[in-house]
Amino acid sequence: MSASGGAKAIVAALAANLAIAVSKFVAFLFSGSSSMLAEAVHSLADSGNQFLLLIGGKKAQREATPQHPFGYGRERYIYAFLVSIVLFSVGGMFAVYEGYEKIKHPHELEHWYWPVGVLVFAIIAEGFSFRTAIKESNQLRGKLSWGQFIKRAKAPELPVVLLEDFGALIGLVLALFGVGLTLATGEGVWDGIGTLCIGLLLIAIAIVLALETKSLLLGEAAGTDEVRKIEEAVVDGETVTGLIHMRTLHLGPEELLVAAKIAVQHDDTAAEVARAIDAAESRIRAAVPIARVIYLEPDIYSEAEAAKGPDREATPGGPAPAADH
Repeated sequence: MSASGGAKAIVAALAANLAIAVSKFVAFLFSGSSSMLAEAVHSLADSGNQFLLLIGGKKAQREATPQHPFGYGRERYIYAFLVSIVLFSVGGMFAVYEGYEKIKHPHELEHWYWPVGVLVFAIIAEGFSFRTAIKESNQLRGKLSWGQFIKRAKAPELPVVLLEDFGALIGLVLALFGVGLTLATGEGVWDGIGTLCIGLLLIAIAIVLALETKSLLLGEAAGTDEVRKIEEAVVDGETVTGLIHMRTLHLGPEELLVAAKIAVQHDDTAAEVARAIDAAESRIRAAVPIARVIYLEPDIYSEAEAAKGPDREATPGGPAPAADH
């Protein structure tokens, strides 16, 4: 993922959410609508989300240290996880509580034109933010569906902003639905139902984000296309005759670790093997530029060892089972 593309989407979402949050709080003060209060807290939480993503991106740029020799790339995953768990859940639980209270103790809306006007403005602003996130994501998505893109993306920023903006737009429609039915029927309970639905929506999005960022924090392998490119690049057919097994791991969204055991000629000298390893590393970096940490172990290919298959007990360090990502 382009870091600049992710930052652009984050800044657009931050600007939209700050403006929307202020307008929603004003509308709540004039109308007393619980849907507006839930939506205001939602927008405020979203603004906090963007601040956390920007902080995570900044911290991830720190240079590696002896204590953290692989750098700080995973800071972006940690802050994305905070977004999904803390802010989304807090916003969702608050909305559920507010909706429950409003259903138990409904009251009529005052100055209805405030919430309606603000909701229309918010839909336009969120639409602009959502459009920016879609535009930036389309540059990376390729032929993947939106669900596949969110599931497979190694950089957390764009999936987070996409789900935030999508949830915000649906939440605004629910708020408009609650306010509209309250005005049409004179029953304040509809405002509470709209608020409750907003809370449940936010909690659902929080769960999706938590699951995806948890997977990134645990450590994900390179994507299928990147693995194929590395496999093709490492073997030249002369000095490196085959790939015995390989592991890949994302140290961050834009930094990949590659560890592999490669087959070399049994009569090669140490100097020839060293040159073969250097050349293989250069080919890998040319094919997959984010492969910045590479460890290659030379070995002599053995049909007997290969016949043991992918069993880790039979072949220590052997190939891992196929991953879903």
